[in-house]
Amino acid sequence: MKTVLSAIQPTGDMHLGNYFGAVKNWVDLQEKYKCYYGVVDYHAMTMPYDVNKLRTNTWDLITNLVAVGVQPENLFIQSLVPEHTELGWILNCFCSYGQLTRMTQFKDKSLQVKEGAKEEFISVGLLDYPVLQTADILIYRADFVPVGKDQEQHLELARDIAQRFNTQVGKEYFVLPEPLYTETPKIRSTADPAKKMSKSAGEKHYINAFADEATIRRQIKSAVTDSGNTTAGTMAEGVQNLFELIKAAGWKTEYDQLMETFTAGSLKYVDLKQITADALVQMIGGFVEKKKEISADKRKLKDQVKQSSSEIRKRAQETLKEVKELVGLMNV
Repeated sequence: MKTVLSAIQPTGDMHLGNYFGAVKNWVDLQEKYKCYYGVVDYHAMTMPYDVNKLRTNTWDLITNLVAVGVQPENLFIQSLVPEHTELGWILNCFCSYGQLTRMTQFKDKSLQVKEGAKEEFISVGLLDYPVLQTADILIYRADFVPVGKDQEQHLELARDIAQRFNTQVGKEYFVLPEPLYTETPKIRSTADPAKKMSKSAGEKHYINAFADEATIRRQIKSAVTDSGNTTAGTMAEGVQNLFELIKAAGWKTEYDQLMETFTAGSLKYVDLKQITADALVQMIGGFVEKKKEISADKRKLKDQVKQSSSEIRKRAQETLKEVKELVGLMNV
């Protein structure tokens, strides 16, 4: 069975953009691959963050992931597997400074820091985190990494570092990880369909994956549909976004029926919004019930994920031991 590695930062509530864009694939991929899914709390430190919330956010995200269908035995918390950071240091020595400064996300996030902070402080961790991300992938000898367009550059860096390592140690040790492209809907803000769904833009721009029914219906009712300047016969971004939400929620029959109505020119936005809200309420209701069940015994889940992190760590320890031998370092 091939191995898949994917990870997510614990930066707050999961919204439908996160779920449909990444996490739903995590759930589906578990059926076909050996999956390692990391909650990468070290990465969450690279941008300004609340020290008192990091641990809480980590466990909250773990709870949310399991509530939407991720199996606890596939999960690990990055800081419980310290071999990631040790391999990260070793791989630093196989990566050039120039490669890191050219990373698009470093440029983008540096700009965010400059715009949002009282004092300009860009950490070395922000520059260097793609190497730690490479360690996250290579330490499990992952065959595939699910990626979107914004992550292709990071995966290419991981492949470059792996190849340079293999060349310098004279052995094809690391598998060069391949991108795993899966169909992911582009979920937009219901308040401004020109923007992707994001927490950074404010509460009205995202739908919490565990929102209550009243909130979901209110947000969909107020969703922007047609700005009024759409060419006849074409679908406005806001309308397309609601169709995407219906389809992503698995209501294919209703999606097809509404699409026929749209094609016939008789679609009523009130009906489109009603069905969108119904689809999301049903789906999210299942998440909420599962989360209540998990939250009734939080200690059980914490113990499960600490145990899974310990088991997954054994794989990381094995890789690190072999890497240290190959590069001439000491092993205990």
